Amino acid sequence: MHDYKKLRLWQQSIELVKEIYKLTKNFPSEEKFGLTNQIRRSAVSVPSNIAEGAGRNTKGEFKNFLGVANGSLFELETQLIISKDMNYLKDYNLNLLLPKIDMLQKMIYNLIKSVNNN
Repeated sequence: MHDYKKLRLWQQSIELVKEIYKLTKNFPSEEKFGLTNQIRRSAVSVPSNIAEGAGRNTKGEFKNFLGVANGSLFELETQLIISKDMNYLKDYNLNLLLPKIDMLQKMIYNLIKSVNNN
């Protein structure tokens, strides 16, 4: 349906995943199977769902997967806030990531609108 690799949304979400992996490398080792894993899974879910939706046969399916990707962004945002509250993440890092997450959410919203109009 879409060539997802050409979507700026997918490209930017891949960049976010890379940032998340670098950032969570410094989390406490006891969080390896807890918050670290959950944050990484949420981040990876975003470009994965965009790609999966793009490979589906209908606009409705694509929009559904975009919605799932958006939900993963909200999940990621929550987990990052928890990480900051647990002192695993500095304010500086959180303040760099939250605008990127917000930008991706807006891009998803705009892509859903575009799919509706075509």
